[in-house]
Amino acid sequence: MTDEKFRFSCELRVRWSDCDVQGIVVNGVYLSFIEVAQSAYFRNLGISLYDPESRRHFDTATVKATLEYLSPARLDDLLTIRWRVARIGTSSMTTRAEIRQARADRLLMRAEIVNVNFDSVATAARPVPPDMRKLIETYEATGEIIDLDDLPGLDRLARA
Repeated sequence: MTDEKFRFSCELRVRWSDCDVQGIVVNGVYLSFIEVAQSAYFRNLGISLYDPESRRHFDTATVKATLEYLSPARLDDLLTIRWRVARIGTSSMTTRAEIRQARADRLLMRAEIVNVNFDSVATAARPVPPDMRKLIETYEATGEIIDLDDLPGLDRLARA
């Protein structure tokens, strides 16, 4: 799961509710941290993942999560979460994340998550829309964020 080409990152501070009695982040909380980064990634691209209209076009559901814990995060640590889309299949996206202690730039955890584009009405996976694929692939390849008005299908969605 080594992949150092991350264009996107966000920061968050570890709260008391994230920790066990020793002040160490509980292992399951890392998935919440990754979800924060995923939401911020799409917000950066102009997409609100939680808007009901947007979800009718593109909505993620996690089908596989592999996390590798390397060092503990602790209460009040400032964390940098790096997140990227590594691959887009027909209906799935493989994403990668790294969580680092911001001050020391120490790698604490890395993850590979597989999501599908989920149709909650049909309760089934559906293909990743071509406009969403283009938005993500362009950003991952070049760092350019395409204006949603230039992508039919995304131009009508709520903006983040």
